[in-house]
Amino acid sequence: MSTNLWVVVPALDEAENLVVVVPRILAELELLDVNGAVNGHVLVVDDGSTDKTREVVADLAERHPGVDLISLGRNLGKATALRRGFERALAEGADVVVMMDADGQDDPAELPLLLARLEDGADLVTGARTVRNDRFVKRNTSKLYNAVTARLSGVPGKDFNSGFKVMRADVARNASPMLYGELHRYLTVVAHWLGFRVAEVTVQHHERLHGSTKYGLARFWRGFVDLLTVRFLMSYESRPSHLFSGLGLASAAAGGLAMTYLAVEKVSGAAIGGRPLLIAAVVMALGGLQLVLFGLLAELVVYSRQRERA
Repeated sequence: MSTNLWVVVPALDEAENLVVVVPRILAELELLDVNGAVNGHVLVVDDGSTDKTREVVADLAERHPGVDLISLGRNLGKATALRRGFERALAEGADVVVMMDADGQDDPAELPLLLARLEDGADLVTGARTVRNDRFVKRNTSKLYNAVTARLSGVPGKDFNSGFKVMRADVARNASPMLYGELHRYLTVVAHWLGFRVAEVTVQHHERLHGSTKYGLARFWRGFVDLLTVRFLMSYESRPSHLFSGLGLASAAAGGLAMTYLAVEKVSGAAIGGRPLLIAAVVMALGGLQLVLFGLLAELVVYSRQRERA
Protein backbone atom coordinates (compact mmCIF):
# COMPACT_ATOMS: atom_id res chain seq x y z
CA MET A 1 0.00 0.00 0.00
CA SER A 2 1.46 3.36 -1.04
CA THR A 3 2.02 6.24 1.38
CA ASN A 4 0.07 9.38 0.56
CA LEU A 5 2.68 12.09 1.17
CA TRP A 6 2.02 15.82 0.90
CA VAL A 7 4.74 18.46 0.94
CA VAL A 8 3.32 21.79 2.14
CA VAL A 9 5.38 24.82 1.05
CA PRO A 10 4.27 28.21 2.43
CA ALA A 11 5.46 31.02 0.18
CA LEU A 12 5.53 34.79 0.34
CA ASP A 13 7.08 36.50 -2.69
CA GLU A 14 9.21 33.48 -3.57
CA ALA A 15 8.49 33.22 -7.32
CA GLU A 16 12.18 33.09 -8.29
CA ASN A 17 12.87 30.35 -5.76
CA LEU A 18 9.78 28.23 -6.46
CA VAL A 19 10.85 27.78 -10.08
CA VAL A 20 13.82 25.84 -8.71
CA VAL A 21 12.51 24.42 -5.42
CA VAL A 22 9.31 22.75 -6.64
CA PRO A 23 11.01 20.74 -9.44
CA ARG A 24 13.65 19.61 -6.92
CA ILE A 25 10.94 18.36 -4.57
CA LEU A 26 9.15 16.58 -7.42
CA ALA A 27 12.38 14.90 -8.48
CA GLU A 28 12.92 13.60 -4.96
CA LEU A 29 9.34 12.36 -4.73
CA GLU A 30 9.86 10.42 -7.95
CA LEU A 31 12.92 8.73 -6.44
CA LEU A 32 10.87 7.80 -3.37
CA ASP A 33 8.10 6.38 -5.52
CA VAL A 34 9.66 2.96 -6.06
CA ASN A 35 7.05 0.42 -7.16
CA GLY A 36 4.29 2.78 -6.09
CA ALA A 37 5.59 3.10 -2.53
CA VAL A 38 4.89 6.84 -2.28
CA ASN A 39 2.11 8.91 -3.81
CA GLY A 40 3.68 12.37 -3.59
CA HIS A 41 2.12 15.82 -3.91
CA VAL A 42 3.48 19.34 -3.59
CA LEU A 43 1.09 21.96 -2.21
CA VAL A 44 2.27 25.58 -2.37
CA VAL A 45 0.35 27.95 -0.11
CA ASP A 46 0.66 31.49 -1.46
CA ASP A 47 0.52 33.76 1.58
CA GLY A 48 -0.63 36.90 -0.24
CA SER A 49 2.42 37.31 -2.48
CA THR A 50 2.75 40.48 -4.55
CA ASP A 51 5.14 38.98 -7.10
CA LYS A 52 4.41 36.25 -9.66
CA THR A 53 4.20 33.39 -7.18
CA ARG A 54 0.68 32.39 -8.23
CA GLU A 55 1.53 32.49 -11.93
CA VAL A 56 4.69 30.45 -11.40
CA VAL A 57 2.90 27.75 -9.37
CA ALA A 58 -0.03 27.67 -11.78
CA ASP A 59 2.40 27.06 -14.63
CA LEU A 60 4.14 24.29 -12.65
CA ALA A 61 0.75 22.72 -11.86
CA GLU A 62 -0.10 22.60 -15.56
CA ARG A 63 3.12 20.74 -16.33
CA HIS A 64 3.18 18.54 -13.22
CA PRO A 65 -0.02 16.78 -11.99
CA GLY A 66 1.38 16.48 -8.47
CA VAL A 67 1.55 20.25 -7.89
CA ASP A 68 -1.31 22.25 -6.39
CA LEU A 69 -1.84 25.80 -5.14
CA ILE A 70 -3.77 27.50 -2.36
CA SER A 71 -3.89 31.30 -2.58
CA LEU A 72 -4.78 33.14 0.61
CA GLY A 73 -5.46 36.44 -1.13
CA ARG A 74 -3.60 38.50 1.48
CA ASN A 75 -0.73 37.97 3.85
CA LEU A 76 -2.04 36.03 6.88
CA GLY A 77 1.29 34.74 8.20
CA LYS A 78 3.22 31.50 7.94
CA ALA A 79 1.27 29.76 10.69
CA THR A 80 -2.04 30.31 8.93
CA ALA A 81 -0.53 29.24 5.60
CA LEU A 82 0.69 26.01 7.17
CA ARG A 83 -2.66 25.35 8.83
CA ARG A 84 -4.50 25.79 5.55
CA GLY A 85 -1.99 23.50 3.86
CA PHE A 86 -2.33 20.84 6.55
CA GLU A 87 -6.11 20.98 6.35
CA ARG A 88 -6.02 20.48 2.59
CA ALA A 89 -3.51 17.64 2.81
CA LEU A 90 -5.54 15.86 5.49
CA ALA A 91 -8.75 16.34 3.50
CA GLU A 92 -7.00 14.58 0.60
CA GLY A 93 -6.15 11.61 2.81
CA ALA A 94 -2.50 12.38 3.57
CA ASP A 95 -0.66 9.75 5.63
CA VAL A 96 2.48 11.86 6.00
CA VAL A 97 2.74 15.65 5.89
CA VAL A 98 5.99 17.44 5.14
CA MET A 99 6.61 21.15 5.62
CA MET A 100 9.42 22.91 3.77
CA ASP A 101 10.38 26.53 3.21
CA ALA A 102 10.29 28.01 -0.27
CA ASP A 103 13.64 29.83 -0.13
CA GLY A 104 15.76 26.85 -1.20
CA GLN A 105 17.63 26.54 2.10
CA ASP A 106 16.01 23.16 2.82
CA ASP A 107 17.36 20.33 0.66
CA PRO A 108 14.70 17.90 -0.63
CA ALA A 109 17.44 15.27 -0.96
CA GLU A 110 17.41 15.04 2.87
CA LEU A 111 13.77 13.90 2.84
CA PRO A 112 14.58 10.14 2.89
CA LEU A 113 16.57 10.64 6.12
CA LEU A 114 13.62 12.24 7.87
CA LEU A 115 11.20 9.63 6.55
CA ALA A 116 13.49 6.83 7.74
CA ARG A 117 13.44 8.27 11.26
CA LEU A 118 9.66 8.43 11.02
CA GLU A 119 9.58 4.75 10.11
CA ASP A 120 11.77 3.99 13.13
CA GLY A 121 8.97 5.10 15.45
CA ALA A 122 8.98 8.90 15.64
CA ASP A 123 5.77 10.84 15.01
CA LEU A 124 7.42 14.14 14.07
CA VAL A 125 10.96 14.57 12.77
CA THR A 126 12.72 17.91 12.44
CA GLY A 127 15.56 18.59 10.03
CA ALA A 128 18.03 20.19 12.44
CA ARG A 129 20.34 22.82 10.93
CA THR A 130 23.47 22.28 12.99
CA VAL A 131 25.54 24.32 10.53
CA ARG A 132 23.59 27.30 9.23
CA ASN A 133 24.18 29.48 6.19
CA ASP A 134 22.69 32.63 7.67
CA ARG A 135 23.89 36.00 8.87
CA PHE A 136 25.94 36.17 12.10
CA VAL A 137 23.17 37.85 14.11
CA LYS A 138 20.51 35.41 12.93
CA ARG A 139 22.71 32.38 13.67
CA ASN A 140 23.50 33.43 17.21
CA THR A 141 20.06 34.70 18.20
CA SER A 142 18.70 31.39 16.92
CA LYS A 143 21.12 29.45 19.13
CA LEU A 144 20.00 31.41 22.18
CA TYR A 145 16.35 31.02 21.21
CA ASN A 146 16.67 27.23 20.82
CA ALA A 147 18.55 26.86 24.10
CA VAL A 148 15.93 28.83 26.04
CA THR A 149 13.09 26.95 24.33
CA ALA A 150 14.59 23.58 25.28
CA ARG A 151 15.11 24.76 28.84
CA LEU A 152 11.65 26.23 29.41
CA SER A 153 9.65 23.62 27.51
CA GLY A 154 11.54 20.53 28.64
CA VAL A 155 11.44 19.23 25.06
CA PRO A 156 14.66 17.70 23.68
CA GLY A 157 15.97 19.41 20.57
CA LYS A 158 18.49 21.84 19.10
CA ASP A 159 16.54 23.43 16.24
CA PHE A 160 12.89 24.01 17.09
CA ASN A 161 12.42 26.72 14.48
CA SER A 162 13.46 24.63 11.48
CA GLY A 163 10.91 24.87 8.68
CA PHE A 164 11.79 21.38 7.47
CA LYS A 165 9.65 18.83 9.30
CA VAL A 166 8.03 15.46 8.56
CA MET A 167 5.05 14.27 10.58
CA ARG A 168 2.34 11.67 10.67
CA ALA A 169 -1.19 12.74 9.80
CA ASP A 170 -2.29 12.52 13.46
CA VAL A 171 0.32 15.09 14.45
CA ALA A 172 -0.78 17.53 11.75
CA ARG A 173 -4.43 17.00 12.68
CA ASN A 174 -4.00 17.53 16.42
CA ALA A 175 -1.44 20.34 16.22
CA SER A 176 -3.25 22.39 13.55
CA PRO A 177 -5.44 24.29 16.06
CA MET A 178 -2.23 25.78 17.50
CA LEU A 179 -1.10 27.13 14.13
CA TYR A 180 -2.03 30.79 14.37
CA GLY A 181 -0.10 34.01 14.91
CA GLU A 182 3.52 32.87 14.95
CA LEU A 183 3.10 29.68 16.97
CA HIS A 184 4.22 27.50 14.04
CA ARG A 185 7.78 27.76 15.36
CA TYR A 186 6.68 25.71 18.40
CA LEU A 187 5.15 22.85 16.46
CA THR A 188 7.70 20.42 17.93
CA VAL A 189 6.90 21.60 21.46
CA VAL A 190 3.16 21.28 20.89
CA ALA A 191 3.53 17.78 19.42
CA HIS A 192 5.64 16.66 22.38
CA TRP A 193 3.16 18.02 24.92
CA LEU A 194 0.33 16.29 23.05
CA GLY A 195 2.09 12.98 23.67
CA PHE A 196 3.71 12.41 20.28
CA ARG A 197 7.27 11.19 19.86
CA VAL A 198 9.54 13.87 18.42
CA ALA A 199 13.03 13.50 16.99
CA GLU A 200 15.68 15.41 15.05
CA VAL A 201 17.90 14.50 12.12
CA THR A 202 20.87 16.64 11.15
CA VAL A 203 20.46 18.09 7.65
CA GLN A 204 22.40 20.41 5.39
CA HIS A 205 21.38 24.04 5.31
CA HIS A 206 22.00 26.00 2.12
CA GLU A 207 22.11 29.69 1.39
CA ARG A 208 18.92 31.34 0.21
CA LEU A 209 18.65 31.07 -3.57
CA HIS A 210 17.16 34.50 -4.28
CA GLY A 211 15.72 37.43 -2.38
CA SER A 212 16.10 38.30 1.28
CA THR A 213 14.81 36.89 4.54
CA LYS A 214 11.35 37.93 5.72
CA TYR A 215 12.34 37.99 9.38
CA GLY A 216 14.04 40.62 11.53
CA LEU A 217 15.22 40.87 15.14
CA ALA A 218 11.67 41.57 16.36
CA ARG A 219 10.89 37.94 15.59
CA PHE A 220 13.43 36.88 18.23
CA TRP A 221 11.67 38.72 21.06
CA ARG A 222 8.20 37.75 19.89
CA GLY A 223 9.35 34.14 19.98
CA PHE A 224 9.76 34.16 23.75
CA VAL A 225 6.32 35.70 24.25
CA ASP A 226 4.92 32.98 22.00
CA LEU A 227 6.70 30.33 24.07
CA LEU A 228 4.96 31.60 27.21
CA THR A 229 1.67 31.49 25.28
CA VAL A 230 2.23 27.88 24.24
CA ARG A 231 3.32 26.94 27.74
CA PHE A 232 0.16 28.46 29.19
CA LEU A 233 -2.17 26.88 26.62
CA MET A 234 -0.68 23.41 26.95
CA SER A 235 -0.48 23.51 30.77
CA TYR A 236 -3.75 25.23 31.65
CA GLU A 237 -6.07 24.80 28.67
CA SER A 238 -8.33 22.41 30.61
CA ARG A 239 -7.75 23.86 34.09
CA PRO A 240 -7.28 27.66 33.91
CA SER A 241 -8.47 28.17 37.48
CA HIS A 242 -5.35 26.38 38.73
CA LEU A 243 -3.30 29.31 37.48
CA PHE A 244 -5.59 32.28 38.04
CA SER A 245 -7.08 31.09 41.32
CA GLY A 246 -3.65 30.15 42.59
CA LEU A 247 -2.29 33.61 41.85
CA GLY A 248 -5.46 35.17 43.25
CA LEU A 249 -5.29 33.26 46.52
CA ALA A 250 -1.62 34.16 46.93
CA SER A 251 -2.37 37.83 46.32
CA ALA A 252 -5.39 37.80 48.64
CA ALA A 253 -3.38 36.06 51.34
CA ALA A 254 -0.60 38.66 51.09
CA GLY A 255 -3.17 41.44 51.25
CA GLY A 256 -4.86 39.81 54.24
CA LEU A 257 -1.60 39.51 56.12
CA ALA A 258 -0.76 43.14 55.42
CA MET A 259 -4.20 44.29 56.64
CA THR A 260 -3.87 42.14 59.77
CA TYR A 261 -0.53 43.80 60.50
CA LEU A 262 -2.05 47.24 59.95
CA ALA A 263 -5.00 46.36 62.20
CA VAL A 264 -2.57 45.48 64.98
CA GLU A 265 -0.78 48.79 64.40
CA LYS A 266 -4.09 50.65 64.54
CA VAL A 267 -5.04 48.99 67.85
CA SER A 268 -1.64 49.99 69.20
CA GLY A 269 -2.46 53.62 68.47
CA ALA A 270 -0.46 54.13 65.27
CA ALA A 271 -1.89 56.14 62.39
CA ILE A 272 -2.32 53.97 59.29
CA GLY A 273 -4.57 56.13 57.07
CA GLY A 274 -1.73 57.62 55.03
CA ARG A 275 0.51 54.57 54.82
CA PRO A 276 1.18 53.14 51.32
CA LEU A 277 0.97 49.64 52.76
CA LEU A 278 -2.74 50.14 53.39
CA ILE A 279 -3.39 50.91 49.73
CA ALA A 280 -1.19 48.01 48.64
CA ALA A 281 -2.99 45.61 50.99
CA VAL A 282 -6.43 46.60 49.71
CA VAL A 283 -5.30 46.33 46.07
CA MET A 284 -3.76 42.88 46.67
CA ALA A 285 -6.87 41.61 48.43
CA LEU A 286 -9.33 42.92 45.84
CA GLY A 287 -7.07 41.95 42.94
CA GLY A 288 -6.73 38.46 44.36
CA LEU A 289 -10.50 38.13 44.66
CA GLN A 290 -10.90 39.22 41.04
CA LEU A 291 -8.33 36.66 39.87
CA VAL A 292 -10.16 33.87 41.72
CA LEU A 293 -13.46 34.89 40.13
CA PHE A 294 -11.76 35.13 36.72
CA GLY A 295 -10.42 31.60 37.16
CA LEU A 296 -13.90 30.30 37.98
CA LEU A 297 -15.34 32.03 34.91
CA ALA A 298 -12.61 30.46 32.79
CA GLU A 299 -13.57 27.06 34.20
CA LEU A 300 -17.17 27.69 33.15
CA VAL A 301 -15.98 28.38 29.60
CA VAL A 302 -13.97 25.15 29.56
CA TYR A 303 -16.89 23.20 31.01
CA SER A 304 -19.29 24.59 28.37
CA ARG A 305 -16.83 23.70 25.61
CA GLN A 306 -16.46 20.15 26.89
CA ARG A 307 -20.25 19.72 27.03
CA GLU A 308 -20.57 20.92 23.43
CA ARG A 309 -17.95 18.41 22.30
CA ALA A 310 -19.72 15.60 24.14
